[in-house]
Amino acid sequence: MSLIAEGVTKSIKGKIILQNIDLNMQRGAVYGFCGRNGSGKTMLFRALSGLMRIDSGRILWKEKELHKDFSVLPSLGIVLEHAGLYPNMTGLKNLSYLGGLKKIVGEEEICEALCRVGLDPYDKRVYGKYSMGMKQRLAVAQAIMEHPEVIMLDEPTNGLDEAGVQEIRTIIGQERERGALILLASHSKEDMDMLADHVYRMSDGCLIGEEEKQ
Repeated sequence: MSLIAEGVTKSIKGKIILQNIDLNMQRGAVYGFCGRNGSGKTMLFRALSGLMRIDSGRILWKEKELHKDFSVLPSLGIVLEHAGLYPNMTGLKNLSYLGGLKKIVGEEEICEALCRVGLDPYDKRVYGKYSMGMKQRLAVAQAIMEHPEVIMLDEPTNGLDEAGVQEIRTIIGQERERGALILLASHSKEDMDMLADHVYRMSDGCLIGEEEKQ
């Protein structure tokens, strides 16, 4: 099963932010995207997920076209910079609310996801009181809790201590083995070396190079 981008291009206020992006990505692999801030990594994830419409080109998932056959990828877990979680709810309540939208998972699966990222499901602290590292862990838990076919992770180890970084790396490996298609944006060369099967370099909204790992 493939996620395919063909000639994906997007401009905002006259500035090109994605230019003629071509990709063919398969489940069971990690695709790494690296580049400076503003190079287009986050915008690419927004486009591929359906959170942002493109100006030209097309995006295909299982041979169906995004924004024609569905508005967002139907089986998606995503971590972006602004998680949009409720500051006055606990982690468990936040994920229970989100899980209730699709009704794919219940409390048992949500608690399992929280434990996998190193959070106590029954911690009474609300999200607004979380440290940056705890917020990042919760975002990853939200992305994996429904066992999605596609997972997009934008700097998932930001704000984490060494133990947290290792936990997230382990989860990425486990999700890859499960058969998920994983897109990973990271400034960490170590993340790319350890986790990615393919590495794409981005600059000014363009893919400027690809490296296939051995």
